Amino acid sequence: MARRTNEEWLEQLEEPIDPDALEDLRAILLRGLRASLSNRINTDLDAITEDFVQDALLKILKSMHTFRGESRFTTWAQKIAIHVAYTELRRRRWKDISLQEIVETPEGEEYTPAILTDPSTSPEREASQNDMLELVYNLIESELTERQRTAMIAILQGGMPIDEVARKMDTNRNALYKLIHDARKRLQQSLYDSTGLSAQEVLAMFEQ
Repeated sequence: MARRTNEEWLEQLEEPIDPDALEDLRAILLRGLRASLSNRINTDLDAITEDFVQDALLKILKSMHTFRGESRFTTWAQKIAIHVAYTELRRRRWKDISLQEIVETPEGEEYTPAILTDPSTSPEREASQNDMLELVYNLIESELTERQRTAMIAILQGGMPIDEVARKMDTNRNALYKLIHDARKRLQQSLYDSTGLSAQEVLAMFEQ
C-alpha cells in the first residue's frame, strides 16, 4: 500500500477517483473498524464492517471539502467511519421500538405514525423523520438511566412479559410501570428541550 500525504489523498480521491487510492482507503478503514468493533459484534464481523466501510466511504467522499489538514487524512477518515458504524449500531439497537411507544402521552393516546405504514414518503420528508429518530435514539442513550434503558429494551423491544422483567430486575410490577412512565416523561421533556416540540408535535411529523 502506497504511503500518501494529505494532499495526495485529496487529489487522488477527487473526480476522477483513483481506484488504487480508494481501495487503499477502504482497506485502512476496514482494518480500523474490525479492531474497534471486535468486542461489540459477536457474529458476521467481516460482513458488517464491510457494510459500514461502504457507507463511510460515501460520506468521506462527500465531506472531503471539510477536511482542514489538522491531522492525517486517514485519521480523519477513520473517525468518520467509526461515527458511521456506532450510529448504525445504535439505530439497530433501538429500531424495533416505535416512536409512538417512546413518546406516548400519559393518557395513552394511540395512533401509528404514517412512516411505519406508508412506503411513499418523499426523500425530504424521510430525511427529516430520520433526523428526528436519530435524535430520539441519542436521547435514549444519553438521558435515561441504565435501568430505564434495560426496562425499555426488555418490554418495548424484546416483548418480555412485565412480570418476568420485574423478576429479573429485582423489582415489582408497579415499580416497573413507574420506571417506564418516568423514562417516557424524561424523554418527552428532553425532546421538548432539544426541539421545542411537544410529543404530539413530534408524532405529527410522521403523519401525512
